[in-house]
Amino acid sequence: MRPAQALIDLAALRHNYRLAKKLGGGKALAIVKADAYGHGAVACARALEAEADGFGVACIEEALELRGAGIAAPILLMEGCFDADELPLVVEHDLWIAVASPEQLEAVLAFEIHATLHIWLMLDSGMHRLGLSPEDFRAAHARLSARPNVAPLVLMSHLARADELDSPRTLEQLDNFRRATAGLAGETSLCNSAAALGWPQLRNDWARPGLMLYGADPLHGQPHEHADELRAVMTLQSRVFLVREIAVGEPVGYGARFVAQRPTRVGVVAMGYADGYPQYAPNGTPVLIDGQPGHTIGRVSMDMLTVELTDHPQAGVGSLVQLWGDTPRVPALAPLCNTSAYRLLCALKRVPRRYVNG
Repeated sequence: MRPAQALIDLAALRHNYRLAKKLGGGKALAIVKADAYGHGAVACARALEAEADGFGVACIEEALELRGAGIAAPILLMEGCFDADELPLVVEHDLWIAVASPEQLEAVLAFEIHATLHIWLMLDSGMHRLGLSPEDFRAAHARLSARPNVAPLVLMSHLARADELDSPRTLEQLDNFRRATAGLAGETSLCNSAAALGWPQLRNDWARPGLMLYGADPLHGQPHEHADELRAVMTLQSRVFLVREIAVGEPVGYGARFVAQRPTRVGVVAMGYADGYPQYAPNGTPVLIDGQPGHTIGRVSMDMLTVELTDHPQAGVGSLVQLWGDTPRVPALAPLCNTSAYRLLCALKRVPRRYVNG
């Protein structure tokens, strides 16, 4: 069997959720969209269900996967319904929905049911993606609140630059949110992962942690007091399956991006860009080789990558290579590869997952 695998530490996931909930100041909606950022939505939801206040997904297909797996906790469709035809499924499966546009609002108001709808009403506080304008938001609040089948609303918005601790935009959005919601009934939700970690003044009723659940710090190395508290959930690893020795001046891999400056032992590892490892990871990208610091050499191929074993005389065929996890951490690795932690985690495709500490 090909030795590439992703170990998913469910105890670390629960630890990170508890930290997010504490920092958020109230309840916390665990975001498991995009297959839980590549970690497996069903397994992660099962691991968190006993303590999570609810889950957030992008679309009804993701919600139905969780319901089909027996997840009974609240599930929010964070982008709302893409079509009014989804509303009967929302009722049938007891889902919560965001209302983030005038079209979604009118679809909900035209939907005649006797069950109770749980709605998170979204304000565009300055990100200019989803959400109602402040004027439309207050009018929508009044119209929805007048409906007997609508539960008390949750008032939400999303932050565009919370991962930049020196940006004034986050406090501007907070001020916009406070003015737009002044006097309106309902719990509130602003904090994404970056806000929960770096902006304590934004704490309110509901946090919506995503990236931090999976142990990746969204603040890109900016100093903050909780930087060392997150635990890596995914460890991506594989093994050396071939070793060769090359002479000075000989290249390795496509494009001859690495040329040996000394007699070099090369380990070929079963991991490539088709698995989700970044194709353009540069020479010297850190890895662990049998638990010791090492690095890649040459361009990453579809199914393979190469590491230098010259300074690892005991390493050889079968040696364990850790691509990320507790070391190297994904947020530190991502900028070296000109990508983001989100893309690294979500890009994994054919690598099988193995769950530990369930």
